Amino acid sequence: MEGKVKDLITSTVQALVEHPSEVDVKAIEGDGTVVFEVQVHPEDAGKVIGKKGRTINAIRTIIRSTAALGKKKVMMELV
Repeated sequence: MEGKVKDLITSTVQALVEHPSEVDVKAIEGDGTVVFEVQVHPEDAGKVIGKKGRTINAIRTIIRSTAALGKKKVMMELV
């Protein structure tokens, strides 16, 4: 499940940014949760966040619904 979510995050973020080769997604597992840390080029951070955080919230909603069938809670953070 984590691999699918990681691939989904990577492909979605790469489609949004101008430097897709610099997108790095790391999965950090905790007790019942998986936090995906997304690192992008500094110029691309605003594109991932979007106006009033709408873009990043939409991505978070998509990954939560994708991972809803799993047993772990999934979160995403932009580093």
